[in-house]
Amino acid sequence: MGILLSEMDETAAAAAGATTGNFMIIIIYVALFAGLYFFLFRPQRKEQKRVAAMQASVEAGDYVLTTSGFYGRIIGVENDTVIVEFGNNRNCRITMEKSAISRVQKPGETSASKESK
Repeated sequence: MGILLSEMDETAAAAAGATTGNFMIIIIYVALFAGLYFFLFRPQRKEQKRVAAMQASVEAGDYVLTTSGFYGRIIGVENDTVIVEFGNNRNCRITMEKSAISRVQKPGETSASKESK
């Protein structure tokens, strides 16, 4: 009878071990997805919010860098578009979307003070 009880205890222990093993796998997957969220998705969303706020805050007189690499000065702002003046001769004015602006510098703000923020 002692042999039968020890065999039953071993099967119960094996079943409990399998349940614990499955639970640990679930915990590992949850930790993996949480780490993926905090290291990849969250910083990307933060950067998107920062860029959207920067593009929403543009106003006439700001100096901008476009995504194509042109420097210019904003002379007019509409809903989703801006009019940017390029060059020294003030004859080149282009209407473009706000999403084409990659960097904004307010008048009187130096690039050194912007980098220190």
